Amino acid sequence: MINEEVTHLFKALSHPTRVDILDLLKKGPISTGELSEQFDVSRYAIMKHLTILEEVHLIVVRRQGRTRLNFLNIIPLQEVYNRWVSKYESKMATSLTNLKTKLEAGGTEFMKKEISSFQIEQEIEIHAPVEGVFQSLVNDINNWWEFRLHAENSHLTLDATVGGFFKENWGNGQGAIWGTVLYYKENEEIRLQGLLGMTGAVNSHYGYVLENKGNSTIVKLSHSAVGLLDPNWEEAHSKGWTLLLNNLKEQAEKQ
Repeated sequence: MINEEVTHLFKALSHPTRVDILDLLKKGPISTGELSEQFDVSRYAIMKHLTILEEVHLIVVRRQGRTRLNFLNIIPLQEVYNRWVSKYESKMATSLTNLKTKLEAGGTEFMKKEISSFQIEQEIEIHAPVEGVFQSLVNDINNWWEFRLHAENSHLTLDATVGGFFKENWGNGQGAIWGTVLYYKENEEIRLQGLLGMTGAVNSHYGYVLENKGNSTIVKLSHSAVGLLDPNWEEAHSKGWTLLLNNLKEQAEKQ
């Protein structure tokens, strides 16, 4: 099954137009109409290319009113990288760890922030039933959520009730809140509000939607933030989410 998915992925990447579409989406989400204007082919042809990319999860489609927005989903490419490349490289510091260092530096970094926003959309297919994936997401979060604010004696818990906390416990009543649950529907969806490494005047929401796909589960991640944002935060969080969703996949599939 996994080898078949990789074969389909490489087939999707074999057409230069589809590669060009992915290059354009690196800059941010683009509507289908705007994408069509970038190519000297019909809108129908572009729609066919987008369908192929969506089928292998290289793009994620979200609708805003009558507009279809296309987002780059880097998770399948990361999985290919992990399979053939990463084992030959030394493990580098993760993006959110680098972000934490920048934030702690303070000073001129704060002056680079400006009022802006970002929206991250990612999807991953996990070869496990919805119920098992949801339980891994909620109950096993300490095992797959890699990032910590306090390295020693740190334990993560997610109180999966409306108003409950996604919390990092350091012991002796000390810790930090990573998020507050705003919406919870078992085995289907959970939404939270939390800064996730960002500081200052920022409003940040993230959530997961789970959909059944035969014997597998599609996990859809959405993260939006608006406020005084550092220019590097969107890229850092996009890479961080890719790592976390792959960790969740590994955790859920071994159950």
